Amino acid sequence: MRPLLFQARLDDPVQKINWGDDHLTKITGAEAGVELTDDVVYLSLPLRNAGAGLAVLHGWFVQLSPRNLREHAAPEDFRLQTRDLYVSPSDVGFWQGALRDRGEAMFDELTALVRRRELFGIDLLYSDHEGGQRTISRFLLTPRGNDAGWSCAVVRHWNLDRPDPR
Repeated sequence: MRPLLFQARLDDPVQKINWGDDHLTKITGAEAGVELTDDVVYLSLPLRNAGAGLAVLHGWFVQLSPRNLREHAAPEDFRLQTRDLYVSPSDVGFWQGALRDRGEAMFDELTALVRRRELFGIDLLYSDHEGGQRTISRFLLTPRGNDAGWSCAVVRHWNLDRPDPR
């Protein structure tokens, strides 16, 4: 009953994401949400659970240099979700995260990277509904043209609670 998250398909329905500050994001298919304001960096991903178990999202980690596919951050370094997010088996859902502390180095680094329209990654930490079978999946966010949005694609999965298949 293992969950396994991928980007949503191009023809999957629009995901409408409400934020605690009344911000609204709409993402379609495999389009990532990357939005900058003066005080907040809003990030969102459309997800599809290709596994057989319920995916419970626990945290996220921004990878400014995501090309190293051998390593991921330690689970304790992930940012915790402020709301519970679940993706049912064989269904679509979403992930959302925001940077709200302008004093944090990551805020300025990510903002500059987004303005330069450079590739970056988001690692998601999730498990089954009992907290087992923990997995980290890396999603690459790639800019499409000049201000034409961002694509996302999963590029790696790591098993944390059992040997990795590689």
